Amino acid sequence: MSYEDRLSKLEIRLGYKFKERAWLRRALTHSSYGDGRRQVADYERLEFLGDRVLGLLTAETLFLKSPDKEGGLAIKLNALVRKETCAEVAEELNVGALLMMSKSTEKLGGREKVSILGDAAEAIFGAIYLDGGFTAAQSFYQKYWHDRVLDVLLNTVKDPKTELQERSASGKFEPPVYSVVGQSGPDHRPLFKVEVTVSGKGQGKGEGANKKEAERLAAADLLENWGSS
Repeated sequence: MSYEDRLSKLEIRLGYKFKERAWLRRALTHSSYGDGRRQVADYERLEFLGDRVLGLLTAETLFLKSPDKEGGLAIKLNALVRKETCAEVAEELNVGALLMMSKSTEKLGGREKVSILGDAAEAIFGAIYLDGGFTAAQSFYQKYWHDRVLDVLLNTVKDPKTELQERSASGKFEPPVYSVVGQSGPDHRPLFKVEVTVSGKGQGKGEGANKKEAERLAAADLLENWGSS
């Protein structure tokens, strides 16, 4: 099956047929493609746009469906637009197999890497928005984020950092210690890596678009393994 035929099947999964398929090809092109030997437009600019489109659609949905005040809405928004959620959508669409990237990036697991898959999902959002407008982006959002929105609305939990702090105190452990252990990505879309440690209970890891989000995800990671520590 040719690459173009595979893109046609992806369009079926997306629920959207591109008028200018060049946008879709660009959304699937990692910056490593060509190993620097040729100038090919990659997905970074589309990712930047798609992230904003996704954020707007999610904010609108939460505004209409959730009675929370700003703080609560922000927590739910972060859960729905975080890199891991976008990567889940990319996996559902089988985007990894269609990504154009360098052999070295592929050997390092690029087709399965959360950050790359998440970026590609956002880039696809941007591509659909540019090719078909806001209505097309809304349709794509409804198809792949609607159930996730409902899950977040129906399963509101305490902020992970707050819960981790309380569990540590109740168990007479030292307070959680958060450390930034890495940062990657372009300046307009950095990705922070954070580890949180509770002495006697182990570590949790998280990645996010800012330090606060990464800390929250690290706390959630440690809480998931709390009982087995």
